[in-house]
Order: sequence, then structure tokens, then C-alpha cells
Amino acid sequence: MTIAIGTQTPDTTESALHPTAGPSAGPAVVALTHPWPVPAPGEAAPGATDRASIAAATIAGVGTAVAGTAYSQEDLLDLFAITDPKVRSVFSNSAIHRRFLTVPISPDGATFDEPQGDLLRKHKAVAVDMGARALTAALADAGLGLADVEYLCCVTSTGFLTPGLTALVIRELGIDPGCHRVDVVGMGCNAGLNALNATANWAKANPGRVAVMVCAEACSAAYVMDSTMRTAVVNSLFGDGGAALVLVAPDPAAATASTASTAVEDRGAPRRPRILGFASRIITDAFDAMRYDWDDAQHRFSFFLDPDIPYVVGANASIVVDRLLGRAGLRRRDIGHWLVHSGGKKVIDAVRVNLGLTRHDVRHTTGVLRDYGNLSSGSFLFSYERLLRERAVEPGDYGVLMTMGPGSTIETALVQW
Repeated sequence: MTIAIGTQTPDTTESALHPTAGPSAGPAVVALTHPWPVPAPGEAAPGATDRASIAAATIAGVGTAVAGTAYSQEDLLDLFAITDPKVRSVFSNSAIHRRFLTVPISPDGATFDEPQGDLLRKHKAVAVDMGARALTAALADAGLGLADVEYLCCVTSTGFLTPGLTALVIRELGIDPGCHRVDVVGMGCNAGLNALNATANWAKANPGRVAVMVCAEACSAAYVMDSTMRTAVVNSLFGDGGAALVLVAPDPAAATASTASTAVEDRGAPRRPRILGFASRIITDAFDAMRYDWDDAQHRFSFFLDPDIPYVVGANASIVVDRLLGRAGLRRRDIGHWLVHSGGKKVIDAVRVNLGLTRHDVRHTTGVLRDYGNLSSGSFLFSYERLLRERAVEPGDYGVLMTMGPGSTIETALVQW
């Protein structure tokens, strides 16, 4: 199926400003320069010989899904019989009200330990289920169907699968087995933007064709239960969740935007941001600060978060964000919407302070943390979905997407509605 997407002209009037945005929002709409040349409506970019070769991929739909049971932090402390005051304090001060987790419950209402083999089987079942539901929801949001999918990129870090998650989701949903696909495995919480980069580039190279990115993280398949503070921090934070995006680049061969895709644009607020570029930074002197490795004592994989992670991320956030914006001739005050990975209360605060953002700027990030915990690679898409539901976006608004993960790594993307 070939889809044409209309191009919106940025509105620089006062009426186009975000009515509720914090001080970081601004009316500036700046012409983008190298390396992301964005042509004006009806014009070719300087030096371009083929408009399709430079057309930005557009987000056409988003969908999310969770799995398991909703637990409050107090529920989990009781379920896992945690009595250590220090560990209980970690749970209670996490700024998380509930999380969705898939944990085994015995007939007497208690949980029990799962060996690594059971955890891997749980990862497979939960990731495929959430991924399939999120993908279906994203297609519905875009006014498309399973038959339209020609490229699938799946992200996960909570288990290892061969065949990969893409193959399993294709079989589960009956997607064309000739679908192009790629699996992004083991990159961690930042991986959603790494995968978005690859998916956007495929869409850009194949205008009018539908590409889908899916993040599916069964975090309850990556737990270790012991009495250490290392596992307490991890176990207090993560939840099960999946998210998906549908991407399409404008097809210059199509005459008008007359397909089902236009139905999304007619729902009120603009819902189709163009992906303008990416910037990344690996913090090599904090390489082991976030890692997922084998625990000989527990006979399973175990995730580790260094207590200094918030400071490491905060100290480097401005470097990568300013590089992202500088390439486009923008400044932080030109950004109306910030969608940051819900990595944890201290991480969010560190990013907010170091970038000079307000609490309003990160309201969706803190809301996702409160209602779902850290959903790993798909967290920022839950925030993106909330932003759209808020209907606060105006034509011409810029947004920054930001994720953080092992490496330690910060990934960013710039979008414009």
C-alpha cells in the first residue's frame, strides 16, 4: 500500500504557541540545515535531485500495551516478603505508584523463585503478546492494517530469542512472511531510539511504504530476588510494557494525501511529527555503570545500576542535546515538548536540572514513571502517546526524544509537527 502524507507549514504566529508549556517553549521555527535538509512545501532542497531521497520519515501511529497484574509498591513488598527497612525505603521513595508485572503466584497467595529457563520462557510469551498488541494498536491509530506492514524492527533486552522477536510477532499476527525485519537485542533502555533511527531510515529510503518499530520488555523476566541493595534498586523500578510506532515517508509520486492516513490528521491536534535527526553519546568512562550480566551465585542474569547513574546522565545530557539542536540551528528554548525516558526519579531530576527544564516539561515522563515504572526501551513512547492525548501540540512545534541506557549511553532525536 502506498501512502501519501500531507506536509504542514510551520506556524510562527503567537496563536501557534503551546498554551500550557513551560518557559522552555518558544515560537521559533528555524530552517534546518545540514545534515537534515527539510524542503519547504512544494520546493526541492538545495542540490537535491530527488525529493524522495531527502523526505523525512513521519510518525503515523503509536500504540502501547502492558502485561501481568498492576501492583503498588506496597503490594510488592508484601508479596516478596521484604522486611529490610533500607530495601523498603527504596521501594517507598521511588515515585512509582504502580507497575504491571508478571509474577508467579502459588495457591496460598505467595510468590516463588523462577529458574533462568522459566524466566526465558516467560520473556518469550510476554514479549510476543505485548509486542503484538502494541503493534496492532499503532496500526489502528494510523488507520492501517497488518497487510500494510513491509518492515518490522523489534527491540528487547529482557531475554534472548532465536528465532528473534520479529519472526515470532510476524507468525503470531499473520504478517506477510516476506516482511523486511531486524532485531535489536541487548542494547537496554536507550534502544528504542537506536531502533527508531534504523526504522526511520528504511522508511525514508522507501517512501510511501509502512515501517513499524516495536519495543517489548518483559522486565519481570529479568529479576533476581536476594537481600542485596543492588537487586533492591532494580526490583523497585521496572515494569512490563510494550510500545510501537508506525513510520511512513511522503511519496512524491502520489498526487494527494487521500488515503486512510489523512483520517488521523483530521482528529484535531496535529499528530504526525517528522523525524529530523538523531544525536548519540556513549559515556565511556561509565561503561560498567549500567549492565546486565551473569550472576554465578544466582545462576541467572542480573541487572546492575550504579548509584551514580543520575549524576553521570545529568552531566552529559546537555552535551548530546546541544549537539542535536545545534545541527538544526535550534536552541533549547525553541523546544516545546520534551519526551524523556522514565529511568527513575533521580535520573529524571538530573536531566531536568541540567537541561534547565521545568517540571511541566517532563510531566509525561514523571507520569509514566508513576503509573508504570521504568518500562525500559519503550518508556518514551508511553510519554509520546500521553502528549498526543493531551492535544497540546501545535503545527511547527519541535520536540526532543531522549533515552538513556547501558554504555552508559544517551540517545536523542529531534521531531517537528
